[in-house]
Amino acid sequence: MRALVQRVARARVLVDDEEVGAVGRGLCAFVGVTHDDDPPCARRLAQKIWHLRVFEDDAGAMNLALPDVGGAVLVVSQFTLYGSTERGRRPSWIAAARPEQAEPLVDAVVVALRDLGATVATGRFRTHMQVELVNDGPTTLLLEV
Repeated sequence: MRALVQRVARARVLVDDEEVGAVGRGLCAFVGVTHDDDPPCARRLAQKIWHLRVFEDDAGAMNLALPDVGGAVLVVSQFTLYGSTERGRRPSWIAAARPEQAEPLVDAVVVALRDLGATVATGRFRTHMQVELVNDGPTTLLLEV
């Protein structure tokens, strides 16, 4: 599994001009699933997101994680994280898991984050989403498990 994680001042997801998920200060995690991912991968990814120290302490160092700052997480499924552009100009999606496999694993990340104590908002799987966010920093990291 992969997550492209951005520290945000705020973020939201719209589907057909309806807001389906929004957070204030926290993280926006775009989550991608590949063929050999399983529920333990989802739990490990949730742990990484929850404990990722990207928030500044009083000295200005990135030493704080979501539970330290009371931040929230917006989780958005993102199969394109497994797109390959090695050959040609059209991405190949062969490494991305099919929706039937990916959806329960993205849901498992959400459940695991909530079990850890996170406030979580989500996008809507299998829809065309518009994601609006204010990247704080900017701070963007690619996590893999």
